[in-house]
Amino acid sequence: MTVPLHDAPAAERHPRPDAGHSRARVPATRLFTWPLLIGLLVTAGLVVLSLFIGVYDIFGGEDGAEMFAITRVPRTIALVLAGAAMAMSGLVMQQLTQNRFVEPTTTGTTEWAGLGLLLITILAPGASLLLKMTGAVVTAFAGTMVFFLFLRRITLRSSIIVPIVGMMLGAVVGAVSSYIALSTNMLQSMGVWFLGSFTSVLRGQYEPLWVVAVVVVAVFVAADRFTVAGLGQDIATNVGLNYQRVVLLGTGLIALATGIVTVVVGNLPFLGLIVPNVVSLFRGDDLRSNLPWVCLAGIASVTVCDIIGRLIVMPFEVPVALILAVVGSVVFISLLLRQRRHG
Repeated sequence: MTVPLHDAPAAERHPRPDAGHSRARVPATRLFTWPLLIGLLVTAGLVVLSLFIGVYDIFGGEDGAEMFAITRVPRTIALVLAGAAMAMSGLVMQQLTQNRFVEPTTTGTTEWAGLGLLLITILAPGASLLLKMTGAVVTAFAGTMVFFLFLRRITLRSSIIVPIVGMMLGAVVGAVSSYIALSTNMLQSMGVWFLGSFTSVLRGQYEPLWVVAVVVVAVFVAADRFTVAGLGQDIATNVGLNYQRVVLLGTGLIALATGIVTVVVGNLPFLGLIVPNVVSLFRGDDLRSNLPWVCLAGIASVTVCDIIGRLIVMPFEVPVALILAVVGSVVFISLLLRQRRHG
């Protein structure tokens, strides 16, 4: 579905009925509706519930209020920011590649971010969190650009080939990271980084995640341009869009979110795959009207998985990444089978 730019002429944004079929008309849709308000309330309820679930008794303990501020509040804020940012990153990547099966963990972006984090830790053992995030973001950006270059070099006969290429690339990068970590006695640390758990999120450690809120805002602002860029370079150029600049912007936002989330939280597999596809199944492919739903669904998905992880083997915790991997793999296979049935 074509979503024209806001700065396009009025005649192009609202073509006459007799203007032919060269441009698809986009029905006017309201972003904020009653169903969205209900979704917002449900998500807010999950977030509040997350604040009061845990082994430590924040009501009966002497330092309950302090522990609430040190652990529960930062953890819940991290759930909100990471869930929204990674879901939006998957949506942007799918839009730019016009492929429903891609997201940071199926294109190798997460593995590249982990490689950057590993290299910074080895080269500068006393590096600050900001420097580690910078290294992860830079390598994630480079890795995502490598993935896009691969797509331009090969001829794709099936959309399934795209995530396969991405996962193969990620496997190669992951193998290189494992070899380097094994050679430098960092293998255990690398395993902790990719655990994908919010257990270690505390006050004083989660604050860098506020940066990923920029990703969410930027996606809302540039939604129409991402839509046009997803139609291909020729069409985007014909309507006056700087295709390369939009692709670089999208890649930068994806790398920023993936790098920071990987450093602070770890790997959140399939989140960017599950959420946009489920929203699209229920609401269609209108990118701009789907954005609030993708944001809320990303937050709700991570929060629900985290709550399940805290309750299922209490007083221990199951990493969020494990639950997301199980659910995401089922959704991924279901999408593949659905596409095969529909040709």
